[in-house]
Amino acid sequence: MSDKPDVAETEKFDKSKLKKIETQEKNPLPSKEMNEQEKQAGEL
Repeated sequence: MSDKPDVAETEKFDKSKLKKIETQEKNPLPSKEMNEQEKQAGEL
């Protein structure tokens, strides 16, 4: 037996059957402005 997985099925896979979706960030990183506001609020 080989260590490598069998990729024969992936070679036959039809990408055209996949749906196109728009990726959405669930937990986006705060902007630079938000970081500055939080720093200023913490100094008060």
